[in-house]
Amino acid sequence: MEFFQAFVMGIVQGITEFLPISSTAHLIIFTKLFNWEKLGDKDFVDAIQFGSVIAVVIYFWSDISHLLKGGLMAVRQKDWQREEWKIILGIVIGTIPALALGFILKDILPESALMIAIMSIVMSLLLGLAEKIGTRKRGFDSLDTKDGILVGLGQMIALFPGASRSGSTLTTALFLGLERQAAARFSFLLGIPTLTIATLYKAVKIYSLNKFEPSLLLVGIISTFIFSYLSIAFLLRFLQNQNTWVFVWYRLAFGSALLIAIATGWKG
Repeated sequence: MEFFQAFVMGIVQGITEFLPISSTAHLIIFTKLFNWEKLGDKDFVDAIQFGSVIAVVIYFWSDISHLLKGGLMAVRQKDWQREEWKIILGIVIGTIPALALGFILKDILPESALMIAIMSIVMSLLLGLAEKIGTRKRGFDSLDTKDGILVGLGQMIALFPGASRSGSTLTTALFLGLERQAAARFSFLLGIPTLTIATLYKAVKIYSLNKFEPSLLLVGIISTFIFSYLSIAFLLRFLQNQNTWVFVWYRLAFGSALLIAIATGWKG
């Protein structure tokens, strides 16, 4: 039964990590609804997130390689106006505040159903606003250092449970006038350092605690990897011709349903 639970949690984590709907929100509510106490433990959820890290790195390896090669060339030639260097610099600067604040607030912000409901509704409204007023005239080749910093700062919203890392970065990128697919692609790339560093930090902690069987973690990580990869591919294809309103309405409905459940006595 635990192996089945680990596999299912990997599905939930994988699908929701890169869609702008919050993996944390869905995993917390999912495990509460089915009373999966052991694998609903935050440490297990953090551990299987490693599958999402592997998926996004593999999927965007050509982009990562291109940026790193261009950045290295910029350093060698001292060409600080090179496109790859400006993007890397923006990503680095934008990542630092999210990591620093995340470390400070990691045990402070409550992962409650009420917080998740509120943030789901707030983020649905922000994404809807970005969809309305974003110009969507800028492609991926127009990115510069300022975009990396601003989208990185937007990533800090994801520190609130239920906000969504991909949701906050995608929303910020849309506000900056990026095309939908370019916004999604950049939000994924910018999230790689934060997701990787945070996951590795948690992995060291989990390994030292020795709380879970390695086979359970492996099942969860593999499941997460498979569905994370599929989720990334789906969203990028979807945003080629579609808008983000389906996610706006979903998040609004999700948050509203939680508020109604809480109001009628569900303890969350």
